[in-house]
Amino acid sequence: MSVIDLVTGELSRLPGIGPKTAMRLVHHLMKGSKDDTLRLARAFGELAERIRPCSRCGNFSENDLCEICSNPRRDPSVLCVVEEAFEVGAIERTGQFRGSYHVLGGRLSPLDGVGPDELSIGALLERVRSSSPAMREVIIATNASVEGEATSVYLEQLLRPLGPRVTRLARGIPVGSDLEYVDGTTIAEALAGRREM
Repeated sequence: MSVIDLVTGELSRLPGIGPKTAMRLVHHLMKGSKDDTLRLARAFGELAERIRPCSRCGNFSENDLCEICSNPRRDPSVLCVVEEAFEVGAIERTGQFRGSYHVLGGRLSPLDGVGPDELSIGALLERVRSSSPAMREVIIATNASVEGEATSVYLEQLLRPLGPRVTRLARGIPVGSDLEYVDGTTIAEALAGRREM
């Protein structure tokens, strides 16, 4: 197997990158300077060596605790549960959430062999039980897929007896959209989640 085939194969394993895109990326790297390619290789090496999951929340970090968990200005009594670490960044970019996070590492998907033991649900429950100050609210921010919904229902059943308020991210019509172009499921979610004006 040639080096080109090896790199193409490795790149095509990444999500959203098929064999054709991987080949284009390899050709782009080969057309560029050797220094650019070596700099990229060093950056990947640094990523593999220095980044690890935060020991508290599971977000990616260079330290034992991530920047969010080590920030004393964050509210530890409000916890947002997400499926994957990259979703922490999506919520952080809004600038609206000042609590802490917990990364599950996926979502329940029995058909794919992902059950509760494959996710960090035990760590989540322990974190809620032992939190000081007491956990006031757990926001379940799983995706709106079938698996994400199943995960949220499962978590709610486990978390509610522990005492905190358990909430779910709102679902509904995106800002700036016309009702005639919105699918029925989204409209149904918006109706179910309506609130006082």
